[in-house]
Amino acid sequence: MNNPDPIVPKKSALSLFSGESDESPFAIFAQMRAMGSVVSVPFPVAGADKQAWMVTRMEEAMRVLKDHARFTVDPSTIDGHGDIRQTLAGGNPDPSAPPTFFTGKSMLSVDEPDHRRLRGLVSKVFTPRYMEGLRPRVQEIADELLDRVQAQGEMDLVKDYAYPLPIHVISDMLGVPEADREQIHVWSAAIAHGLGLGRREPGVDEHLRAFGEYTAQLVADKRRRPADDLISRLIEMESEGDRLSEAELLSMITLLIFAGHETTSNLIATGAFTLLDHPGQLEKLKSDLSLVPSAVEELLRFNGPATIAGPRFATEDLELAGQAIKKGDIVIPVLKSANRDENQFTQPEELDITRTIHRHLAFGQGIHMCLGAPLARVEGDIAFTTLLRRLPNLRLNVPRESVAWSFTLSSQGITSLPVAF
Repeated sequence: MNNPDPIVPKKSALSLFSGESDESPFAIFAQMRAMGSVVSVPFPVAGADKQAWMVTRMEEAMRVLKDHARFTVDPSTIDGHGDIRQTLAGGNPDPSAPPTFFTGKSMLSVDEPDHRRLRGLVSKVFTPRYMEGLRPRVQEIADELLDRVQAQGEMDLVKDYAYPLPIHVISDMLGVPEADREQIHVWSAAIAHGLGLGRREPGVDEHLRAFGEYTAQLVADKRRRPADDLISRLIEMESEGDRLSEAELLSMITLLIFAGHETTSNLIATGAFTLLDHPGQLEKLKSDLSLVPSAVEELLRFNGPATIAGPRFATEDLELAGQAIKKGDIVIPVLKSANRDENQFTQPEELDITRTIHRHLAFGQGIHMCLGAPLARVEGDIAFTTLLRRLPNLRLNVPRESVAWSFTLSSQGITSLPVAF
């Protein structure tokens, strides 16, 4: 067996875990892949007597993500390890606060059979066919957003386009009133920036509580006045019996609101910056917009929204890529590293919008693969096609080095992207 002692520099590993670093992580990922497919790292919580591993290559990451018998997202199912999740969350939640996706039991934090039951409820709506049917509305939103700024000749691509497009789409689906969407953005940003593995910023609990209380009130309103939206349909399913508890309902809705816009906003903003940073690829795409679906897949591979998948916990002693993993060890698939695996991709550090991609892990894999992946693809397709068709002279309006990045929960994102056209 290989030496289990930490071999990744502590500062580098902890910055990836906690989000304390705003530097590009790809050089560290390349260094880690050179060390091995499964790399021992310092546990992300000081003083915790546990072993942590980062999975750096695609084959091994796929194994972890798909083998939910030996790698679980729910450490409470492992004898003596039920407290790990709250340790990783940076502390215990306020028991008096309404549940959210982060503090309650959502699809993210349970395995079978509960996961199948929860996911099955929303997957009846989140079908690829339904997502495709949203194209006219997504197109309408994209055009409305560009109508507001086109005459100005400049905009902040994050604030004016990448953020509002997906939040309007998911809010329309769920039945979130338009007047509430800006407040949801405030809560989501605070939660995304305030939480990380082993990190819980002061004040984030107040935002979680407010988000949970708002969702509980929204559900109460929908009970009194049902409408043709997803929240009303989930309430209807809840009333059928034991298929969905109140806590599960609130956790589910907060997850759909949060995940339904944060990750896609990141895809649009980071993808636009990546294209601007690769002018040859941008010109190729502008000259043939039929390449946009292929470009979206490459942008997801090259620098997708999520840096890591949610941590898994070994349910038994096992071996992975020559490393002895002990029962209860934390195992973290590094999606952005696996998506640049030299064993899977030719010149993986290069952006190639015409690349044939058989698979990538930007949306995860296995039973916890992102439910909204088809919607994200529809939104990405329309967002980039509309942006480049209507603003063909799009360019950065600030020096490249002044573009501001931030860490949001398990991803790096762009906080502001001033562009001119």
